[in-house]
Amino acid sequence: MIIESFLQYLRYEKNYSSHTVEAYESDLMQFKQFFCGGEIFNPQEIDTVIVRRWIISLMEEGYSPLSVNRKLSSLKSFFKYLSRYKQIENNPMKKVSGPKTNKSLPYFVKDKDMDNLLPDFTEEEKSFEGERDKAILDAFYSTGMRCAELVGLKEEDIDFGAQLIKVTGKRNKQRLIPFSTLLKESLQNYRTIRDEKVPGPGKNTFFVRKDGRPLTNNIVYHIVRKKLAAVPNLSKRSPHVLRHTFATSMLNNGADLNAVKELLGHASLSSTEVYTHTTFEELKKTYHQAHPRA
Repeated sequence: MIIESFLQYLRYEKNYSSHTVEAYESDLMQFKQFFCGGEIFNPQEIDTVIVRRWIISLMEEGYSPLSVNRKLSSLKSFFKYLSRYKQIENNPMKKVSGPKTNKSLPYFVKDKDMDNLLPDFTEEEKSFEGERDKAILDAFYSTGMRCAELVGLKEEDIDFGAQLIKVTGKRNKQRLIPFSTLLKESLQNYRTIRDEKVPGPGKNTFFVRKDGRPLTNNIVYHIVRKKLAAVPNLSKRSPHVLRHTFATSMLNNGADLNAVKELLGHASLSSTEVYTHTTFEELKKTYHQAHPRA
């Protein structure tokens, strides 16, 4: 099947994550169902009019412009692949544009709120899960790594002497992120209590559950969501919010945009530039609050 061939190409040649490949598959199967139902799927029969009808049907079903554009991105990649390997004569996506979206600024946590979320535990409060969850929160805030990157951390990825973390990001690209003495203490405190209380010492995965099994993205998501519930007026609570917080804090404190791009593992500068808008919005807010004639 031609869709399956494309998915294999994404998985093995482009090194896309399983999560990303599943998203592509979901979008393409949805389009296939719209175009031909259970009949034979022939991309040669698809033209611009059919794609535009699909866009309209998605909007009528209540999909947001952002979701529609993401689905169109999957379709564009698919037809680009077909063109490259001479499976079609004309690419119907060349004249298709998606619905306009209003770009929302990333959610982030203010520095003072992060300080309140990362207290020093008393002896009575120390526990395996308490130290682990604090280290996870601190790692996101101090490095800006993605959830999947944190879950995939191995013991040898953390160099405590040089204070560097080796992160494996999208498409298996690796980068080194320096970390602070405060994060070093958090990670070491967690590792000490992990080695004392978790069965199966010597496991290669750095962050684990109480029974020694590796964490999952969902578990980390719930840990962060629970912790961020303490932040007032924060509508979104996820590991990615802490990634946004890292980037915003760096730029607010004078970091170079290109340096932040490298630390985040962004492929292009345009992905990082959104944080300059966030910092500018904060600047405007401060101005209107502080200036007597604002």
